[in-house]
Amino acid sequence: MYNKTYRNCFAILAIAGLALFCACRTTAVDKPLRVALSSGSDNYRNWVHRGDSLVEIVDLHGMPVDSALKILAACDAIVFTGGEDVVPAYYGKGSDSSRCETNPGRDSLEFSLIKESIRLKMPVFGVCRGQQILNVALGGTLIVDIPADHPGNVIHQCKDYTHCFHSVSLVKGSFLQHTSGADTGMVTTNHHQAVEKPAPGIRIAAWSSDSIAEAIEWQHPESKPFLEAVQWHPERMDINSPLSMPLMKAFLSAAKDFSKKKD
Repeated sequence: MYNKTYRNCFAILAIAGLALFCACRTTAVDKPLRVALSSGSDNYRNWVHRGDSLVEIVDLHGMPVDSALKILAACDAIVFTGGEDVVPAYYGKGSDSSRCETNPGRDSLEFSLIKESIRLKMPVFGVCRGQQILNVALGGTLIVDIPADHPGNVIHQCKDYTHCFHSVSLVKGSFLQHTSGADTGMVTTNHHQAVEKPAPGIRIAAWSSDSIAEAIEWQHPESKPFLEAVQWHPERMDINSPLSMPLMKAFLSAAKDFSKKKD
């Protein structure tokens, strides 16, 4: 909590022979949460603000690493957002680079941000690429191209992503299931890569019907900072969906707790 404190005070002012007494009471003003986006867009900003309209959002995309890390230190949480493929060499599949559209500069920045946010024990949320790069940064691997390497009965990427949906099943007892209050749900999707081998200490929290990992979290979340990542795009979904706004609410609640600890 950020407090602007006004001490109790009494002042006696003599004006035209009159004594005026002024008493000041102690008040507290909450500091708005500050949430970083690894790369922002209106969809992500709107999703955060639907959870809390007062949140200050900082877009770190394209910043020099040193500058981004300084700004991150003043934030209360970070969202790693969707975008390009992670360079395959980072997870031992460099020969598959021709099958990917990458952004090495963004990878370098986000790996540094992930390392620092974990060190700070800051709440972290990942969406699509955000889930993938979190898994790679923590030591996991990815399926390079789902249609070619893991063909199935689910379409994970469409030309018109606004009409690309499929169902997911949440793992019983997962933090994601607890947060959403759901066992299954429909999600909007737009990706051709996915988690293959979860990183050490990470577990899969949701699956699609063709056995693609749809969410990851800490294997043992007790006493760990908030970390949740999903393959779908909750920022594009109906806020009434249990797999959209409840996730943001939980994330912002963790950010508020983190902010209090900093103060």
